[in-house]
Amino acid sequence: MMNFTVSGGNKNAAIKLTENKIGDILFINIDMTLPKPEIPEPLFLCWHFSAADCYSTWNPSLLDIHGLAFDWGKLTVQSRLASWMPVQSLISKDGTNRLCIAVSDVDTPISIRTGLYEEDATLACEIEFFTKPTSPTCSYSAVIRLDMRDIPYYDSIYETTAWWENDCGYESAYVPESAKMPMDSLWYSFHQRLDKDEIIKECKASHELGLETVIIDDGWQTDDNNRGYASCGDWQVAPKKIGDMASLVKEIHSIGMKVILWYSVPFMGIYTEKFKDFEEMFLEGSGNDKTFFGLDPRYKKVREYLVRIYKKAVSEWNLDGLKLDFIDSFVLKGKSLEYDEKRDFQSLEDAIHALMAEIKSNLIAINPDIMIEFRQSYVGPSIRKYGNMLRVGDCPCDMLKNRMGIINLRMTSGKTAVHSDMIMWNPEDTVENAALQFASILYGVPQISMRIDKLSESHYKMLKHYVSFWKEWKNVLLEGKLTAKNPESNYSVASSVLGSKEVITSFTNPVIEITAEKSVAVNASMNKSLIIKFAEGKKYKTVNCMGEEIASGTISSQLHETEVPAAGIVFIG
Repeated sequence: MMNFTVSGGNKNAAIKLTENKIGDILFINIDMTLPKPEIPEPLFLCWHFSAADCYSTWNPSLLDIHGLAFDWGKLTVQSRLASWMPVQSLISKDGTNRLCIAVSDVDTPISIRTGLYEEDATLACEIEFFTKPTSPTCSYSAVIRLDMRDIPYYDSIYETTAWWENDCGYESAYVPESAKMPMDSLWYSFHQRLDKDEIIKECKASHELGLETVIIDDGWQTDDNNRGYASCGDWQVAPKKIGDMASLVKEIHSIGMKVILWYSVPFMGIYTEKFKDFEEMFLEGSGNDKTFFGLDPRYKKVREYLVRIYKKAVSEWNLDGLKLDFIDSFVLKGKSLEYDEKRDFQSLEDAIHALMAEIKSNLIAINPDIMIEFRQSYVGPSIRKYGNMLRVGDCPCDMLKNRMGIINLRMTSGKTAVHSDMIMWNPEDTVENAALQFASILYGVPQISMRIDKLSESHYKMLKHYVSFWKEWKNVLLEGKLTAKNPESNYSVASSVLGSKEVITSFTNPVIEITAEKSVAVNASMNKSLIIKFAEGKKYKTVNCMGEEIASGTISSQLHETEVPAAGIVFIG
């Protein structure tokens, strides 16, 4: 039995809680009314839940510590339209759901917190509504969904995602097939040192490898290579690097590749011509407040300017997509919290909605298959109405964060295309270690950021093998049901099953359980072998990370150990 208490809120607010239990899912309606429009004050809903059989915590933003934490230092997910989503789970040691907490409202700034209360070994649970100011209102309603079913933890998360989409009205954007194909991103491989001829050379090599889109990242808009965003905001093509963008895009199209162009949406730098035009329309703290600032989308002039920039670029340059970066950098603090009658929105979240809706409607009118990439942390159910590619946050060379980010995103993103952060490695590393970067991101769309034409022969052969393997098994990897064990250990084994096919990846656990007629086991660990269960009598073939066959035969027993080198693959059945 859980007792719910409400605290905080506006002085004159009338707050009502209504409970409705369906099986082992408890729905709590929270309704607040005010006698006149007011900006809602932070409102808290608190309760305690038994810690019996609770072992770890999961939320989409957790990438390291997954314990239960203390009640005075609770593990927290901070959610709003432009960052994450309101869901947090308590999980047993065997991966069973104990309590999955979710809120129907994914736009309002909300936090969910859980931590152990020492006095009675319960978990203190808390939802805070209105963690940031919103527009004045007379009423507010939301539904809290508390799933206490004994089901795999990932099923409770999948069903929460479906609840947002089907019951709460957050329908995601259409995803073109091109958004599901491997891409070459130029950020880690070029950074700002872009050159038209080198880009063409890279695109030719990428296309031969099997990559189908190039993402031209930061640097195309400035001849300065010193990083930072002081030159962002005018969005004019750097004459020394690119020259004519339309002709560059046309040449890349003739190679057979699509083109996505990067923009840092909020940022306006001090070296831009437009800086003075928007000097009174910056969000305090949304830039570094020295060399670049964050535009405030609550002003109509800001939204109209940004929409016009993107519309003009897609139309005149014939782009296939935009990488819209730093949307989560729209933040509200300091002077930006003060009222300004010149704004047509007072709520930042409402303004972001309006901006993204205007961008989407204008771009799909030009190209219905336009690709729009977002990245962690703006990956929630509401923002997915506007973007069809969600990428793991920056983690260069970090296969651990990349695999965790992909699996977390897959569980919360429905049919939206989930992309890896761009994989890269040191060119002097072993081919096996380089291959592990790819083996760790199989359940997302691969983005590669290496100079393809400068790879060693073995690294090129490995990459070509893995791209080919990924494309052959793409439907299983992306459309199958993804399951992952041991989230508290950063996932030990993951698998995706579609019909009679499955792909299983061992990250740390060498034991692979076969469940489908045709299976693939990938050794993404440093174990020298895999132990295959439940495949007695099936034929198998093992290849190394470059696709070279090193063994084949018939699995002899229900528990069969076979040698598999790092990043090697076993084809079974």
